[in-house]
Amino acid sequence: MFGGASNLAADVDKAFIFIFGVSFILIIGITAFMIWTVVKFNRKKGIPAQQFTHNNTAEIIWTVIPTIIVLVMFWYGWKGFKTMRTVPDDAMEVTVISYMWSWDFDYGDGKISKELVLPINKPVKLNLVSQDVNHSFFIPAFRVKEDVVPGYDNWLWFEATEKGTFDIFCAEYCGLLHSGMLATARVVEDAEYTQWLASVESVKDKPSPEGEAIAKANSCLGCHSLDGSKLVGPSFKGLYGSKKIVIEDGKEVEIEVDDTYLKTSITDPNAQVVKGFNKGLMQSYSGVISDEDIDKIVDYLRTVN
Repeated sequence: MFGGASNLAADVDKAFIFIFGVSFILIIGITAFMIWTVVKFNRKKGIPAQQFTHNNTAEIIWTVIPTIIVLVMFWYGWKGFKTMRTVPDDAMEVTVISYMWSWDFDYGDGKISKELVLPINKPVKLNLVSQDVNHSFFIPAFRVKEDVVPGYDNWLWFEATEKGTFDIFCAEYCGLLHSGMLATARVVEDAEYTQWLASVESVKDKPSPEGEAIAKANSCLGCHSLDGSKLVGPSFKGLYGSKKIVIEDGKEVEIEVDDTYLKTSITDPNAQVVKGFNKGLMQSYSGVISDEDIDKIVDYLRTVN
């Protein structure tokens, strides 16, 4: 009867169906009663209008019955909520790192993935971390959603009960590319999960350039991809040394992307906007990022091929 791919889904579905069913019955009943009242007590010519004072039976009915209905709704909701906030002692932990506009999944020991891979029928606790603004982590198939707020320790847990690939969304507007903040959760057998985790390269074994860390900390990678895809701004892949047509003072000019151009684009992003991209979307980082850190970002961009 109920869908969903986690141990929490059934309780969420039951609460939703009960509340929806009650609401549907009430709207039909109230509408029917309203129509009956209008027809029966409409004012007729030559017949004085009747006045109502009170009706103890009616008042008791419309007080007691709604109270019982609300208490039952509360019970359904509390039953599911209590389960959602009671984490099993043997739950594995994964840290979800959110930033405009992407998700990273940290399995510990430097193993970070862009995909959430989980073993089936094993409880998992997701620790939710934001590096910039408010986000909301949402997996519809698992019926789980929690806010991801900077500086606030939040979490959720579930146990995936079906194998397959499931969509992950950000459910709170977080900027221009909010709708593109997508990822997937892949549920596999325990042996396949163990094999996959062993294959994930640890960032401890391959330290990221300092400039990359600075770029991430300032949300640069939310607007500039590393794989050639078009986001708010040009992709960093193969950017350094490439030829670009830019709009400068209303005219098209061909330039070569070098140190000077990149530094100017960071401190005065609207001076030379690459053709095909909108002016005014990037803020100036002059005074926000130090000259030394800008140099490190430029050094990093030389390596992104």
